[in-house]
Amino acid sequence: MNFKIYLIGDKIPKHFKSAIEEYEKRLSRYCKIQLVEVKNQEMLIKVLTNTSYKIYLSVKGESVSSTELSTKFNEYATSGKSEIAIIYGLDPPQFDEHLSISQMDIEDGLLITILFEQIYRAYRILHNHAYHK
Repeated sequence: MNFKIYLIGDKIPKHFKSAIEEYEKRLSRYCKIQLVEVKNQEMLIKVLTNTSYKIYLSVKGESVSSTELSTKFNEYATSGKSEIAIIYGLDPPQFDEHLSISQMDIEDGLLITILFEQIYRAYRILHNHAYHK
């Protein structure tokens, strides 16, 4: 599967980028994943593909456990949804699913880092691998 994580608005601080890069490296054995920072909704519309399954991430979305997230990823893969776009920062014009990391307000860089960690955890669950080293 290919994931593109779209952050609209603020740039992520360097210390969070380092953590995200570590998760990108760990995830490379399971999927392709890329963080895409865009300045505004117009730029988002230009870079989103019509074939992507679009997940909008906000505090008002559906909360899922790590196990439920891994089940969703497995369902996406078996149903042919190989291009996943996860959008955070502004309401996208259209989306297929609405999820939440937390109902609490979290700084954008930390939230994106947590998202990468949860995607990694979901893949570890899917492949029956222990999470902690």
